[in-house]
Amino acid sequence: MVTQYKNLINGEMTDNGEWLDVVNPATEEVIGQVPSSGAGELDKAVAAARAAFKVWKKTTFEERQAVCMAISGVIKENADELYRLLTSEQGKPHAQAKGEIFGAAGLAAAQSTLQLEEEIIQDDDTRLHRHRRVPVGVVGGIVPWNFPIMMAIQKIVPALMAGCTIVLKPSPFTPLTTLRIAELIADKVPAGTVNIITGEDVLGPMITSHADIDKITFTGSTATGKKIMEGASADLKRITLELGGNDASIVMPDADPKKVAEQLFWASFQNAGQVCIAAKRVYIHEDIYDELSQAIADFAKTVVVGDGSEQGTGVGPIQNKKQYDRVLELIQDAKDNGYKFLTGGDKDPSGTGYFVPLTILDNPPEDARIVAEEQFGPVMPLMKFSTEEEAIARANASEYGLAGAVWTADTEKGQEIAEQLETGTVWINEFMHLSPFAPFGGHKQSGFGAEYGKEGLKEFTYPQVITIKKDNVVA
Repeated sequence: MVTQYKNLINGEMTDNGEWLDVVNPATEEVIGQVPSSGAGELDKAVAAARAAFKVWKKTTFEERQAVCMAISGVIKENADELYRLLTSEQGKPHAQAKGEIFGAAGLAAAQSTLQLEEEIIQDDDTRLHRHRRVPVGVVGGIVPWNFPIMMAIQKIVPALMAGCTIVLKPSPFTPLTTLRIAELIADKVPAGTVNIITGEDVLGPMITSHADIDKITFTGSTATGKKIMEGASADLKRITLELGGNDASIVMPDADPKKVAEQLFWASFQNAGQVCIAAKRVYIHEDIYDELSQAIADFAKTVVVGDGSEQGTGVGPIQNKKQYDRVLELIQDAKDNGYKFLTGGDKDPSGTGYFVPLTILDNPPEDARIVAEEQFGPVMPLMKFSTEEEAIARANASEYGLAGAVWTADTEKGQEIAEQLETGTVWINEFMHLSPFAPFGGHKQSGFGAEYGKEGLKEFTYPQVITIKKDNVVA
């Protein structure tokens, strides 16, 4: 019998007797069940959050910080159990799962130090202007399946630190670790401040349209983000959207192929390529293209694809069947169009699990689907360029603008190029580094608003100005 995990509503672990199966993507076996929540459970969770908000919004910074530090501590203390559970439902290798769990604990601790100080705009003989930030209210958080714990924490903790309460929906593909954390923190957080409920995809639109939810924070696809934005417009809910990306890396001719090959590989293939900020298009200068592309392909052949729970696995499976089929479709499209493969491209249809061979394409055209679309899988297109201006133009020729990178020995030149890229984040000589104190958000169709840092914290607040006229006191 598989383990059943329950919702956290108003400080209690509950279920409605209806269950969803959760599958291990490496074995395709059911490994757990979670509640199939609907409108009834959502209403209870929102009502609990609304009642708790009346008290929580009046708490001090120190009180909020203590609760968020308790969440951090619980995750860290139970890391061994949690990272193994995360691998079983998400697929990523144990080392990467452990990194996510400890990263989430660290993120909670770091974000618990953030506060928005009141600002005095004017204080003279005529007026006192006070600018303060006040909590939005009840937050609806919707979390994806690629980094379920990191994404949950980056919604829960800033919401609490802003004085809000939250109703969080994990992905139905990866809810187990989140609900186990919910069970562990149930007696650490005031009842109703954090509510976590699971359900199928129909639960998301219910959250977006719920009349008593004041803000939506969502991480996921651009297509779904557009629907959320449309749904939230009915009652002008505040929204934060961290959406898709087709992130480009530009490798300049002075980059050392021997030094950057492995880094570029992991920039694309970490978490089986299921990272919104992964290097999904890699532009390499023609002077080093042949050497570097071969070095990346050679390194790829040393990396083991397999069950994330097995020692030595470097890349795990695609997390779910729907995404697995999409990645295979993109590979098949490349094969049908006669594009050249440096590695991969073939799939054993008789195998178990959603495994895709590490696939690297050699200089496909710019209009190839694998270049123009976000693949979100272990497929890496390498493209050749001649001039700096050409590389920048090609990198910017996308509806997305989440992140990008420049690889060069000349960091001043790297900064010049970075400033011309139309993305929210640009790295020079690295990839995927995010600071809990720096804002993270997309340009164009990659998002709306920001997460992390004080800018992210502000997303959970309204500005309020209080003005006192000093020379007109009513007796």
